[in-house]
Amino acid sequence: MRAKPSAPRLTLTQRGICAAALCLLSACATRLDPAPVVDLSGGGNPSAPAPTPVAPMAAAPAPLGPPPPGYYRVRPGDTLSAIARSNGHSAGELIGWNNLTDPNHIEVDQLLRVVPPGGAPAAVAVAPGPAVPSAAAPVAPTVAAAPADNQPPAADAGSLSLVWPVRGPLLGRFNDSSNKGIDIGGSAGEPVRAAAGGRVVYAGNGLRGYGNLVIVKSDATFLTAYAHNRELKVKEGDNVSKGQVIAAMGNTDSDRVMLHFEVRRDGKPVDPLRYLPPQ
Repeated sequence: MRAKPSAPRLTLTQRGICAAALCLLSACATRLDPAPVVDLSGGGNPSAPAPTPVAPMAAAPAPLGPPPPGYYRVRPGDTLSAIARSNGHSAGELIGWNNLTDPNHIEVDQLLRVVPPGGAPAAVAVAPGPAVPSAAAPVAPTVAAAPADNQPPAADAGSLSLVWPVRGPLLGRFNDSSNKGIDIGGSAGEPVRAAAGGRVVYAGNGLRGYGNLVIVKSDATFLTAYAHNRELKVKEGDNVSKGQVIAAMGNTDSDRVMLHFEVRRDGKPVDPLRYLPPQ
């Protein structure tokens, strides 16, 4: 029987080559550089970009408070002539009191003086009701205001037919300096009647020197004022007719019982005797 041939034996040189090859393969399979270390203790990924800060939202502007006494805060849609009319003055007076260089340009939330300098009460706001200036107040050039949209102008801007608000002795006459109207004597509690019909645009005691005061606006041109009353019988916004009782005579802010009566044309005082019949 014939024996199998044996595997060939490796020579010494071949054994050395195989050993070197095994060492090389072992070196390639072994990773020499350490793996990166990640901190998982709660700090997150240190290489992640920092979050972009979010700017805080701007706070809404605080609402404006009420205007100071004697001032009016402009609202959307207001015009200077309309503000002047609603306060019983002319546009020219407001231009002078507020030093306006462009009366056609007023801004929303702008404060406008609606009583003459020195004429505003210390604590009681009279806007938007009209105010009666003191005798020492400067008078700006009068500018005729356009009539209100819902109020037709008088047929004759110079005509006004009045009745006497009270009957009594004439204690003081109009002189356009120290007396802006006339003073009529009488008894405390005597009825004071509207000299002309119209709408009550002011009823109160917020004007120094006038006591309990009623102002009636007849149209876009004329208004009448009744001061020093003991009691007021009407309130702002009331419509009154000529001859209607609107107050009771008194002596508030006066040293004697009397009615101080004024007529204003386009916001400027005029002599009431020009419009009253003989007494």
